[in-house]
Amino acid sequence: MEAAIIKEQGITFAVVVVKSAVLQSQQQSQQTSVSLMRYFPGMPIILMAQIHRGIPTYWGRTDIVKFLTNLHISQIPWKEYTFD
Repeated sequence: MEAAIIKEQGITFAVVVVKSAVLQSQQQSQQTSVSLMRYFPGMPIILMAQIHRGIPTYWGRTDIVKFLTNLHISQIPWKEYTFD
């Protein structure tokens, strides 16, 4: 899974790339976020999908989403994570 761990203003959070269909449902977004908590314990989970023309859309804590919308996607330190 492609994700990034970011520490900003004393908050460490995870941004995880998901399919855009996940963000179209509040319930599916919530379920996905909860299932990812075991991989990123103690961190707020932000989901990110790219909609048309590669524009990122975020779901999660409002303050963190606001912060991310002011970043260019290339500024996020993406990394490939593999979990057993």
